[in-house]
Amino acid sequence: MIIGLTGRNASGKGEVAEYLLARGFLYFSLSDVLRDELRRLNKPSTRDNLTWLGNKLRNDLGPSVLAEKLISKIEDDRHYVIDSIRNPEEVQAFRRTKSFLLFSIEAAPRIRFERMRSRNREKDARSFQDFLKIEERELKNADPTKQNLEACRKLADYHISNNGTLEAFHDKLNKLVTKLLMNAPRPSWDHYFMEIAKVVATRSNCMKRRVAAVIVKDKRIISTGYNGTPRGITNCKDGGCPRCNSFSPSGKNLGECYCSHAEENAITQASYHGISIKDAMIYSTFSPCLLCTKMIINSGIKEVVYNEAYSLGHEAIALLKQAKIAVRKISTHGQVA
Repeated sequence: MIIGLTGRNASGKGEVAEYLLARGFLYFSLSDVLRDELRRLNKPSTRDNLTWLGNKLRNDLGPSVLAEKLISKIEDDRHYVIDSIRNPEEVQAFRRTKSFLLFSIEAAPRIRFERMRSRNREKDARSFQDFLKIEERELKNADPTKQNLEACRKLADYHISNNGTLEAFHDKLNKLVTKLLMNAPRPSWDHYFMEIAKVVATRSNCMKRRVAAVIVKDKRIISTGYNGTPRGITNCKDGGCPRCNSFSPSGKNLGECYCSHAEENAITQASYHGISIKDAMIYSTFSPCLLCTKMIINSGIKEVVYNEAYSLGHEAIALLKQAKIAVRKISTHGQVA
């Protein structure tokens, strides 16, 4: 789960971040990207400098640049809290990741001003009127590269009031986040096994196309395979396959190819280790070719699930269906296509 935080100055975003950090979330702040750059420029990390640099980077590199710098560091198997989201394009960038939710943290202006005064930071507004003027500049902006807190607020999934005690605020957070975590979606089995197949494909040594297959029985992986030259033969990408290394057009000179296909390798690996694959399922990143299809039929595999259609696979699919083997194409998100 990725929880993004937006809100006006001294609303309590930092308190939410600390609360989640203490409960296993990893913390990132878009402001930290700016602070690192200001240090490089030998400039102090004042609010004015942070605003200036954020606007400059968004103008030079696009409105979502700060979010994109952080997204590259995010892993799928962890929870994150992302502080200081100030531009709607940053929100949209995070929306393209998995399980992102935006919290808008809100409190009355006078309460926020008193909190800001208690922090006693240099360059903070000293009067309530100055506090409101500074805030107004950050609240709305017609320029898509500038801060626009009001637009971010409208995109929030949850609006959390923080006008009361810290204890009450923590209780509110605890109830909301616990509920969200308990209802967080899990990938379907199809999605799970196909994503594993995609990781297996990264081991392929074929220089033309990376393909992988995973054989599953009773929801347990019993064999994997990726395309490449046979055991003990020079890897394709190191010059082991004349056809691939001559960069032949797709579908041409297939009889000259030294590479074994992913399904072929998954089936032969199971045989090599003495593992029965009768009544198993095979997940492949591409639909099988005719040769692999004959191996699938004769090995006793009962179902083929693939992600992308192989351009020369029409006869293979028809043959699988004739053999009464279930065939399904699923999307990259695990939905039945």
